[in-house]
Amino acid sequence: MKIAVGSDHAGYRLKQEVLDLLRELGHEAVDMGAAAEDSVDYPDFALEVSLAVTKGEAGLGILACGTGLGMAIAANKVPGIRAVTCSDTFSARCSREHNDANVLCIGARVIGSGLARDVVTTWLSARFLGGRHERRVAKIAEIEKEYLSGKRAGGVEHD
Repeated sequence: MKIAVGSDHAGYRLKQEVLDLLRELGHEAVDMGAAAEDSVDYPDFALEVSLAVTKGEAGLGILACGTGLGMAIAANKVPGIRAVTCSDTFSARCSREHNDANVLCIGARVIGSGLARDVVTTWLSARFLGGRHERRVAKIAEIEKEYLSGKRAGGVEHD
């Protein structure tokens, strides 16, 4: 599978390890930056990876920053993205099985490279279960559609 991978400066080293892991696992890993540990703005890389996923240029995305939190917030602003921050294998598995997450965010200051490898491997091996979860993911998409259409903002109807 083709997987888009990005990071900011804090997640740069972990991103490099993730790229190596993905290639070891037989995936096509696409490095979307950052190119070094020089200070950069994480939303730029969250956007690039998220757009690659929504445009179908990559099947999934993985983002690394200091905590994984900012990346997830930024990625989730892109319609169609279901980004999650995971620091354990249980959450990683459930995020794919129950939520059909398409972008994984990890924190280089939160988990070490060994746990990050386990989280990424678990996340990639899990599959969406569908069933009752499909209905719930569809509801998320409906919320996204309604609130991004401009008809609603802050729960108030607009004409």
